Amino acid sequence: MRRPTPSLLSEYDTNRFVHPSSIRPAAYLEWEQLALSLLPSDFEAIELAPVCPLGASSAMAGLGQDWALSTIRNTEVVSDSTNVLALEAARRRREIKRTDARSVEAVHLAASHRLLRTVRYRDPRLSSHFRVFSLCSAGRDRGNFQYEMEALSLHVKFYVGAIRAHLGDAVPLKVSITPLDPAGVIRAAVERLLDRLTNAFPGVTAVIDAERTAGRAYYRTVCFWVHGVDDAGEPIHLVDGGCVDWTQRLLSDGKERLLVSGIGSDRVCTMRRDA
Repeated sequence: MRRPTPSLLSEYDTNRFVHPSSIRPAAYLEWEQLALSLLPSDFEAIELAPVCPLGASSAMAGLGQDWALSTIRNTEVVSDSTNVLALEAARRRREIKRTDARSVEAVHLAASHRLLRTVRYRDPRLSSHFRVFSLCSAGRDRGNFQYEMEALSLHVKFYVGAIRAHLGDAVPLKVSITPLDPAGVIRAAVERLLDRLTNAFPGVTAVIDAERTAGRAYYRTVCFWVHGVDDAGEPIHLVDGGCVDWTQRLLSDGKERLLVSGIGSDRVCTMRRDA
C-alpha cells in the first residue's frame, strides 16, 4: 500500500532525524575550506559514503548498536566518522603490510562528514545530526610511544591552529592531555609536547588532566580534549581524540597503532557566528 502523500509533511514536522541544520551552508564551507587548507601534508582528505558496515560503531568502539540508525542492507548510517576512517586506514595498512609485514609507513586520513545518532540528548540545543571534521592516523609501533606521540602532536597542533585561524587568537583555548598508560615515559613525552604547544601557540593553556574519567574504557595509552570558552565564560567542548586498538583487532596485529580525533564543526561555526 502506497503511503499517502500528505502524511509525509506530518512526518517531516515530527521526525527529529530529518530537520535541516541551523548552521548556514556558507559557514560550514568557510570552516571546512580553512581546515582543509591547514591540514598537514601527511594527510589525505577523503569523502565518506553516507553508510558504513553494520556494527561499525558497536563492534569496534563498544557503543550500543542503538546509537546508530541501521538499514535493511547490512549497513548503518554513519554515526562516527572515525570508525569509518579506521576501516579505510586498516585497508590501506593491510596493502602496505603485504609488501612489508613490518612496514612503519603511516596512513593519515581526514574527512568532514555529517553524523546521525539516534540517542536522545537532554540538551535541546543538541541535534540528532551534526558535522564533524575528523582525523585518523594509523601506523606501527616504533617503541617508547614514539608513534603515538608523533600522531598526537600532528592532531593537536592542527586543531589548535585551525581553531585560532577561524576564530582568532582572542578566543581562549585549553588543551588537556590524559596519559592512560602508567609508564613514566609517556607522561614525560606528554609534558614535552605541552611545552612545545605553549611555545608554538602563546596564550593557549596546555595541561595534563589526570582526573579525566570520560573515555577511559574507550581510549588506550593517551587521550585529549580541546575546549574553547563562550562569551559567558563557560567551557565549550570542541575536540575529542585519543589512541584506540581498532586496527590491532582489524588486522590481528598487536603492533598496529591508531589515533583518531574529531572537532565539532557545528560548535566552531556557532562560535564564529556569535563572535
